[in-house]
Amino acid sequence: MKVFDLTAWRKPESAAGSSAPAIMIGAFVAFGGILFGYDTGTISGIIAMRWWLDHFSTGARDDQGRLAITPTQSSEIVSILSAGTFFGALLAAPIGDRIGRRKSLMLAVLVFSCGVAMQTGSTTIRLFAAGRFIAGMGVGTISVLVPLYQSEMAPKWIRGALVCCYQLAITVGLFIAAVVNYLTSNLDSAHCFRIPVAIQFVWAGILFIGLVILPETPRYLIKRERHAEAAASLSRIRRLDITHPALIEEIAEIEANHAYELSLGPSTYRDVFRGVPHLGFRVMTGSGLQMLQQLSGCNFVFYYGTTFFGHSGIESPFVYSLVTNVVNVVCTVPGMFLVEAWGRRRLLLVGAVGMATAQLIVAIVGTTFGAQPNDQVWNKVMIAFLCVYIAFFAMSWGPVVWVVTSEIYPLKVRAKS
Repeated sequence: MKVFDLTAWRKPESAAGSSAPAIMIGAFVAFGGILFGYDTGTISGIIAMRWWLDHFSTGARDDQGRLAITPTQSSEIVSILSAGTFFGALLAAPIGDRIGRRKSLMLAVLVFSCGVAMQTGSTTIRLFAAGRFIAGMGVGTISVLVPLYQSEMAPKWIRGALVCCYQLAITVGLFIAAVVNYLTSNLDSAHCFRIPVAIQFVWAGILFIGLVILPETPRYLIKRERHAEAAASLSRIRRLDITHPALIEEIAEIEANHAYELSLGPSTYRDVFRGVPHLGFRVMTGSGLQMLQQLSGCNFVFYYGTTFFGHSGIESPFVYSLVTNVVNVVCTVPGMFLVEAWGRRRLLLVGAVGMATAQLIVAIVGTTFGAQPNDQVWNKVMIAFLCVYIAFFAMSWGPVVWVVTSEIYPLKVRAKS
């Protein structure tokens, strides 16, 4: 077995037409991950900025007597984005099935932009948190529909790597957020947080304009019994004439698969859990993987990394937060090769072992030398293994979970699942 098997990225000789349009479309739609990653990454720096703390504090003080926010307020501000993503993800299925993947993504971008506007103009924690909730709803819908759109658009032979682009975009968003936070952290005005927040309008605008041009997925159009439109969409994606035998064959295959899935029963929410073949088990597998991805500890690093480094006595916490994001971006790229060369299951197993080992070492160092917060040697050891943990996460559980959850569901319940 080759570690990096580049033949996995080679177009099969039997595949007719061009795969370039589908690959470019899938890669562009992955831009939605930048919205997710950037929004996640900005808050880590904002809640540690001196000006923001001085003006948004409700009177709490830290150990040095400076104005600060309480742990409850910090938890509320950070976690309310996830509350928004929860409801946004629930809304993604009915909206995505009713008006289509592309239009639903455009609507989600508009909702996200409303949340960004509220955060940019906020002067209190309540309005700032409300804006994060609204933005989270948009992000939640995007996080469901982008991998779905990619998997329904991409050729089979590169589907895994293409869906991994979404995770790569998330890491790029986190990295850009760390850079912007570092550059604005010392500004002694509202610009210190408003610049990082308002930059999100740029990402939203790029994605929205692109979605205006992009086609709807052929599989969704088949699901809605719009066969002529599905053929036209696939013709555009594969760069084949609508009468080409290969295109007619692929459309027939999609129609046959959809007809077979419908023959197994309806596609209600009840059938998502109790339908055949083994839909309940598939939902448990997908949901379990998503939960384990979040419980692995990645969000602690990206939400509280700057605060954690500062409280641990580490010099230049914004710099080290930037370092962890660089590792996250760089190590996601090998995962795009390994997901095809090793397969999904093996890569998840290797990643889990690597992450657990690195976290155990971080815990041992932190527990043993935690009483010496100003010992820079042990702090750097802890940071080094934290970066090892992020490297394993970025190569495995970060991208592969999105791939698995976009592949294991049949078309009739894919959005709901």
